[in-house]
Amino acid sequence: MKPLKHLLLPAALVLLGAAACQRDIITEGTVLSVGSISLGVEIGQPLTKAPLPQDELLSTSIVNIYHADYSGLVRTYRYAEKPQTIWLATGAYRVDVVAGEAAKSAPVAASWEQKSYKGSASFTINPGATTSVTVPATVSNAISQITFGDGIASNFDAGYTLTIGVGGHSLTYNASKNGADGYFLLDGIDDPAFEWTFTGTLKGKPFTKSGTIPSLEKGKRYAMTLKYTVNDGFGSFGLLVDYGTEDIEDIIVFEPVSTGMSPSPVYEIWAGHATVHADVDESEYSDPSQIRFAWQAAGGSWSTVAATRTAEGTYSAVLQGLAPATDYTCKLVIAGEDIGSPISFTTEEAPAIPNGSFEETSNSASGNYTEFYAASDEPWWGSGNGSKGVNGSADFGGFIICKPDASEKVDGSQSACLTSTWAIVKFAAGNLFSGYFAGLEGTKGGKVAFGRPFTGRPTALKVWVKYSTGKINRIDSTPDGVSITKNDYDTGRIQVALGTWDYRTYGGTRECPILVNTTDKSTFVDFATDGATLAYGDLQLKGDASNSHNTWKEYIIPIEYRDQAAYPTYIVVSCASSMYGDYFTGCDSSKMWIDKMELVYE
Repeated sequence: MKPLKHLLLPAALVLLGAAACQRDIITEGTVLSVGSISLGVEIGQPLTKAPLPQDELLSTSIVNIYHADYSGLVRTYRYAEKPQTIWLATGAYRVDVVAGEAAKSAPVAASWEQKSYKGSASFTINPGATTSVTVPATVSNAISQITFGDGIASNFDAGYTLTIGVGGHSLTYNASKNGADGYFLLDGIDDPAFEWTFTGTLKGKPFTKSGTIPSLEKGKRYAMTLKYTVNDGFGSFGLLVDYGTEDIEDIIVFEPVSTGMSPSPVYEIWAGHATVHADVDESEYSDPSQIRFAWQAAGGSWSTVAATRTAEGTYSAVLQGLAPATDYTCKLVIAGEDIGSPISFTTEEAPAIPNGSFEETSNSASGNYTEFYAASDEPWWGSGNGSKGVNGSADFGGFIICKPDASEKVDGSQSACLTSTWAIVKFAAGNLFSGYFAGLEGTKGGKVAFGRPFTGRPTALKVWVKYSTGKINRIDSTPDGVSITKNDYDTGRIQVALGTWDYRTYGGTRECPILVNTTDKSTFVDFATDGATLAYGDLQLKGDASNSHNTWKEYIIPIEYRDQAAYPTYIVVSCASSMYGDYFTGCDSSKMWIDKMELVYE
């Protein structure tokens, strides 16, 4: 877990002078000996991305201090509004911590993301002494986890739901929320119980089942699996509840923090860079300009970088220029002195695009065209020419829309040339993509399977491109909101996307999850807005009167991540000599050459 702050919570008492190591309070003529309390804050790193940034979770938390005999509240603070030191009269106390959703003035009682945390600890104030207190604050919600198990999807029509709630507040699970956690506040509810109702259509008839799960406890996840089985022609519906599952993902610990390195979440360690963190007691080290991080690869020399103050007592830096799959050591350096113990981490691997210079070719799929893979390898690249056992443009009418070109190249002996053409009755854009051609839809279009398994996190796609085009002379349709005329020039396009596309949702297979049918616009995927896309890069080369792109040029396409805590399972690389080829619109003389394509890890 990553400690974030060194927290001292002060009292709002009138303090009168005393000895350097001790203070007294004068109240109604009586002198009371006092001491102080020292609290630090460490927010446990969740296994999944927290809905609130850690700094916000910290700053909005509430700390309440009570007399140990429950005789009354002594202090209450929002962390962001705290004074610097707490002085309390000697005696026994209890400190309670509330953070997350429950700390809000109007908390949401049922949510898919908003967790709440609570914790308590007892302590004693001794005269003239500072007492350190640790308060573990754990998840305080009752958590539902509904899984639609065996027989549900196969026996019920699409659209089945399970609604679950407590105290009049509910969440509704559907197929897209299968296995998700739901968070419920139990404060103020006597004898809390989950009330659930399953609704669906079974063999054309409405089907409903309801039930109750009593005696809910805070901090527990109730994992529930729905099943529907058929035995001897009779259906059986059941909800199985695992009452023993406890949520231990997230813990907030309030404790004193010492100066030193803090572990980085695994998702902050990339192939070419890493974010490192440290906690610094600013009462001891008050000059941020003296705080630095130093790092080295095993056996290498040390490099240093200035630390950035991200919040009170918290510093971080991004280490650049790292090598993939390499062990590193990092340490905190203040005013030239090594502080605390170093930490170690290993950068991610940097998988490459297979056959990125398009040197390996094969005619094993068809004698009518060439594909870009060695005959002994499994295909990675595909095109509209066709694929093994599936006819495409090359087999349909001899229209080759993607081929090797030895006369144009940057690296090796050839490049890939994508050629747009008029294929008897339809416009066909030259294309090359990670995936395979899945079949023709008569003379109206075709089906394309996009995506290949991939788990790296590149930061850019680098590629050499030459593009020659003219004005659009074939118009069939256009995307919604896009207006195109024959006075417009064609546009070449290269896209790269990383995502977690589920083939069962996107119509493809485990090997290529996205299936696009060019005759059905509802199957088109806009990676710029698609929910399962984690990262995306887009290069568009719009033609002009001078045909200015008709020369080789290296392009670096940045890959922008929407969620830097998640990991992809697939990569899509898609190249087209006519951007709107899926809509059968473009210039039938457009050509795009691509060569030396590689992923960048910085």
